[in-house]
Amino acid sequence: MKKYQCVICGYVYDPVEGDPDSGILPGTAFEDIPDDWVCPVCSVTKEDFEPLDE
Repeated sequence: MKKYQCVICGYVYDPVEGDPDSGILPGTAFEDIPDDWVCPVCSVTKEDFEPLDE
């Protein structure tokens, strides 16, 4: 699964870790996160994330 990075603050969403504090379980692909999820650091929407090339 691909990691995604917030273009505003640099936060990296790692699907292996998820975002438990926001109710996103480990193993959740970025594409499967609800559309109303926001960056846990700067509160922007999923639209402000880009795939991270590894």
